[in-house]
Amino acid sequence: MRPSGSSAVATRTDAQLGLAIGAAVLTTALTAVSFWLSFEALHDLASAHRLQGERAWAWPATVDTFIAVGELLILRASLMRRVDPWAIALTAAGSLGSIALNVAGVGVSDDPLDYVTAAVPPVAALLAFGVLMRQVHEFLVSRQETVTVPVMPVSAPVISTEAAIEAPNITEPEETPEEPKEAPEVAEEPEKSQEPLTQREQIDLVVRGLYDALGNRRPATRHIRQALADANLPNSDGTCREARKRVEQAEPHLKDLPDAIAA
Repeated sequence: MRPSGSSAVATRTDAQLGLAIGAAVLTTALTAVSFWLSFEALHDLASAHRLQGERAWAWPATVDTFIAVGELLILRASLMRRVDPWAIALTAAGSLGSIALNVAGVGVSDDPLDYVTAAVPPVAALLAFGVLMRQVHEFLVSRQETVTVPVMPVSAPVISTEAAIEAPNITEPEETPEEPKEAPEVAEEPEKSQEPLTQREQIDLVVRGLYDALGNRRPATRHIRQALADANLPNSDGTCREARKRVEQAEPHLKDLPDAIAA
């Protein structure tokens, strides 16, 4: 027996949630290990240059903490949909400083792998923490966004009351009364029943509505997939991409809108 549409969507959602949690756990572990290795290398460097005890342990924080502070400020700016140059500068200063000091701690060596080994932890710490912040960004955005498909009712044209008031009162000239004539019978045409939308038209209508629902931004594939699933319509990745392509071909200006998820 094949699973129903709702149960299939729930299964995909559970699988995506499990993968996201697994990726977050591994990324957190990688970030912690990388920072620890970089911190230990900087501690050894401080110990070798007249800093002992608590000062040798506190000194690496003056370098590696800039990476964490800068990445957090970049995440904050991304959620606010703007660019923070100070956050980028802090992250770059902390990252380059940590890499340079880790490599400098090797001293003079004939083996190039000594320098590579020293540079790997700070580089891994930078990349892992950046990936972790991106996962946090996507989680917060998914919690904030409530994707709804706008319904556009077709209403009768509204006549402005001001126009009606300002319209000149035109009186027709009096005509001499004439004998009433029988008007010829006109066969009334039957009203044309509106044909129901095809499945493809329904999909395009849902996708077009997302651009307005997301605040004039291009929806990602996951936005389209979720909206189509809520409307009980086909929601494979191929269907989502083709529908977005059709909508943007019909309205080319939609391609120039920023993506719904900021980098």
